[in-house]
Amino acid sequence: MNTDPRLQRPRMPLTELPTGAAGRVCALDGAADVCQRLREMGFCESAIIQKISGHSTLLCQVCDMRVALGEGVARHVTVELIRG
Repeated sequence: MNTDPRLQRPRMPLTELPTGAAGRVCALDGAADVCQRLREMGFCESAIIQKISGHSTLLCQVCDMRVALGEGVARHVTVELIRG
């Protein structure tokens, strides 16, 4: 495993992912029912997400579909920046 901090990608809540950027889901946190619902919508660990727009409501592309998430729910998704 490579532990060089220069090669690690920044991690952040989905709410902080810049508009137009893509990220890979690293973790889901929060209540079990919230995490389960996120997984059902395609926000599972290692899924690629593109943030299309939004602040209080985020529009994201995941699994070839667009999904709107409220800011409170989007905070439960931790992503690593892969493009953007």
